[in-house]
Amino acid sequence: MEKIRSNNLFNSKPDDNRLQKELDTYEMLDKLGIEFSGTDHEAAMTMEGIQSAEELLDVKVSKNLFLCNSSKTKFHLLIMPGDKKFLTKKLSSQINSPRLSFASGEYMEEYLNITPGSLSIFGLMYDKENKVNLIIDKDVLKDEYFGCHPCINTSTLKIKTSDLLDKFLPYVNHEASFVEL
Repeated sequence: MEKIRSNNLFNSKPDDNRLQKELDTYEMLDKLGIEFSGTDHEAAMTMEGIQSAEELLDVKVSKNLFLCNSSKTKFHLLIMPGDKKFLTKKLSSQINSPRLSFASGEYMEEYLNITPGSLSIFGLMYDKENKVNLIIDKDVLKDEYFGCHPCINTSTLKIKTSDLLDKFLPYVNHEASFVEL
């Protein structure tokens, strides 16, 4: 793949200094033949913080939430449209898991090798024991492209939604449950 970098856009693994988990993401995408576009930006801790990346990449970035049951024995990665309000009750009833709450950053790091603020579907590459259930709001599937972080919140990527479902998820041995929020 030819390297192209302009206006802070890139479509291949950047060759400057990056965290290993970000490099792992690019290497996995290359291995799977998944094309991507990306941009670097200031650390984004909120959906509002990535609006400029969304505009530059022409993609909607999904909201990622790391949840668990009350006994902290079941963990869920919920992916939903960034502009949609999260209602715990609506999700709990669809996945038969009452009393959902946000899981601590320690579990996120243990299972997905990701720190709070950088949560990404790509963290599933580190979940070899399938401790985390993937849940995707069906509205995310309506867009041809999917926007997310490469395991760090200082970059944002745009990939085809179909590549995420048909190439990435089988590679990391995860299946998604689909919900309507």
